[in-house]
Amino acid sequence: MKLRATTLRVYTAVHSWVGLVAGFALFVAFYAGAITMFHHELPLWQSSAVDAQPDSIIDAQRLLDETLARHEGARVHLGLGFPGAESAQASAWWLDGAGKWQFATLDTLQGSPTPPTSSLAELVNLLHYSLGIPMVGMWLMGVVSLLYGLALVSGVVIHLPRLAKDLFALRPGRNLKRFWQDAHNVIGVLSLPAHVMFAVTGALLCLLFALMPLLDPLVYDGSLLESVPAAMDTAPVVAASGEPAAMQSLAQWHERSVAVARGHGIDDFEPAYLKLQHGGDANAVVEITGETSRALGAMGSVALDAGSGEVLAVQLQGARDANHATLQATYALHFGEFGNRVVQWLYFLLGLAGAFLFYSGNLLWIESRRKRRAVEQGRAQVNMARATVGVCIGVCVAISASFVATQLAPMWGLHSASAERWVCFGTWALCASWAALRPPSRGVRELLWLAALVTVAIPVAHGIASGWWLWKAAVAGHWVLVTVDAMAIALAAGFAALARASARRARDGDPHSVWADPRAA
Repeated sequence: MKLRATTLRVYTAVHSWVGLVAGFALFVAFYAGAITMFHHELPLWQSSAVDAQPDSIIDAQRLLDETLARHEGARVHLGLGFPGAESAQASAWWLDGAGKWQFATLDTLQGSPTPPTSSLAELVNLLHYSLGIPMVGMWLMGVVSLLYGLALVSGVVIHLPRLAKDLFALRPGRNLKRFWQDAHNVIGVLSLPAHVMFAVTGALLCLLFALMPLLDPLVYDGSLLESVPAAMDTAPVVAASGEPAAMQSLAQWHERSVAVARGHGIDDFEPAYLKLQHGGDANAVVEITGETSRALGAMGSVALDAGSGEVLAVQLQGARDANHATLQATYALHFGEFGNRVVQWLYFLLGLAGAFLFYSGNLLWIESRRKRRAVEQGRAQVNMARATVGVCIGVCVAISASFVATQLAPMWGLHSASAERWVCFGTWALCASWAALRPPSRGVRELLWLAALVTVAIPVAHGIASGWWLWKAAVAGHWVLVTVDAMAIALAAGFAALARASARRARDGDPHSVWADPRAA
């Protein structure tokens, strides 16, 4: 297959400019997304409560009773997390009269605006789906996902004619642009199915609530607000009767939901959390959501009458309607919430490879537009190099710094969640500012060495704060702690290797490159 030269130029321009526009956001999304694959492990690493005695179902019942008795907002709508692998504590959450979320455990029955779960995992996930931008960040990432899809299509068209010839062509040597081009092409083509899936599911998840109002006249016939709860939840929306009534216990709801799941052929259903409407009212309804294996979409829900235990609705594997099946499959595919540890590590590697793809795309744009025989490069190329270093390497430093902060902040009397956010976004801003003031060749080396230093400090800070040094955790068999610390050491080694490679290129590479050391020139 051979394309006309004009067609090829159009697709190349589309691929380059769409990649540049969306590339910075996609680098952050992929790098943070790779770490998000350990979302379930990070709470345990953050708290290091590997030997903590978990709350019992009796403790969770006491938390439910006290929360309903103390807080009026909780009686309207309450969420409660069962103690489990992610958190040894039962926790409850609800909206107060001012419309703000409140959280409670047995230690904080009065309520608190700070969630007791892992704030670190939530911060990394926030960077992944919204870049940490309030309100519009998620919609922005939805638009970026659409641009991402356009870049994929144009990239396939560009490389299709020579796909077989160049697929495994990695040509190291003095021509670094060709080597980066080869690496960019190989990774892009081999991971293409995954990237298509990420683009589609990312756009769906981020733009879902933006698309609903547009589809309201066509799909919901003007009744969007009434239709959304039925489309998103399992339990029916009911009005409070105003008559108090006794409810069944948590243990009974737990046992009943497991029995219902077994009746649908799911023998490993494990309740994770519940949502309770109108607690203590005659019309109280409870929706219990749990996890199961061997399903594309691990979460399933059972809705019960809170008083009688009667089954009101079910959204389980093999018994989901089209809407819930689509949402569950979309979420599971995007976040790898299916399969075993192999899938988790595969998604982690795909995340890092995707980050490399967008970083290398920026480098290729810079190289393709530099002046071959001029030591002094154009302002556009220099500024793009500085932005690439500041944003991409800067966010790597920032995320690692937030890991260190979450361990050390409590030792200094600081709140972990606040410290993580201030350190993360403050560090990112400082790195971007530093890169903007330094020549690219020096800025990239300095920030890569900083990334290596801060990342290798993660297991050190963890050992100091918790006493669980890497070797001690390995001997005790606490592999979650070992995994996070060992992953940090591996990433630090990678940053150090890149810093050394950048130093060699600045010293020995093409003196007419943006990445050449001005002092050597």
